[in-house]
Amino acid sequence: MVERYAILLGFLVICAILAILCPSFLSVANILNVLRQVSITGIMAVGATFVILTGGIDLSVGSVLALAGILAAGMQVVHQAGVFISVLVPLVVTGALGIVVGLVITKCRVAPFIVTLGVMSVARGATLVYSNGYPISGLTREFRFIGGGLIGQIPIPVIIYALVAIAGSIVLSQTRFGRHVYAIGGNQEAARLSGVLVEKTKVIVYGISSLTAGLAGVILASRLNSGEPVAGIGQELDVIASVVIGGTSLMGGEGGVFGTVVGSLLIGVLNNGLNLLNVSSFYQQIVKGLIIVAAVIFDQLRRRR
Repeated sequence: MVERYAILLGFLVICAILAILCPSFLSVANILNVLRQVSITGIMAVGATFVILTGGIDLSVGSVLALAGILAAGMQVVHQAGVFISVLVPLVVTGALGIVVGLVITKCRVAPFIVTLGVMSVARGATLVYSNGYPISGLTREFRFIGGGLIGQIPIPVIIYALVAIAGSIVLSQTRFGRHVYAIGGNQEAARLSGVLVEKTKVIVYGISSLTAGLAGVILASRLNSGEPVAGIGQELDVIASVVIGGTSLMGGEGGVFGTVVGSLLIGVLNNGLNLLNVSSFYQQIVKGLIIVAAVIFDQLRRRR
């Protein structure tokens, strides 16, 4: 609980500093822009939280995002499908891909790092094959509303992110499945002896992670009016950073969606603030990496106590 509020306090301090250095930071337009930018990474990070809580890792989310975006655009442009099918097909494919990843990890006893690294390459390759390496553009106005529409003044992606985060938080904190996720991350063998279906739970969490990456890919394609085969390259770093900075332990068993949301907002605010201050993107990568390392060191020190 203390760590949760420490993360939130740190986020508020950074916001205050950026507001002083750049008065336009707190403008309504800029805040909505930050939320819109954060929503894609944040949706993926909610799914990744489930995986990391079990002590696993998913490096494939960036490539899965691109695959979903290309499939959605392909359904729209090549197959002339409606909005429902254009959203459903990518979600089914990416969700199924995540389940396959979970099955390989649990049945073949292969480390999640290796499996998801391989799937990262497979999904990216499939994206390039399907699109011949070119963007697929020209999506319908109805489909573009998903990523570019507003309800009142709130962007649709932000609303979707909020709903995904709320759903993820409820599942982890209020359901038996959520308790099983924490139990596996805390002590897998003890969880197994307590009757937890460890393999089944792991398969589901990888399915959730891939599904949220697929949803993010659909939203991104809608916002860009194009499926981009190079979308999401390196985005797994931001996803993992959001989860870890938010207080979820890479060892598993500790953390939650609230921290992940704050972590994703912190990264988004830092990126935005540094852009407003005309700081080079190269330095932004350094700052982001240092924050991740600091978060992991803090987690290790806390565990030793």
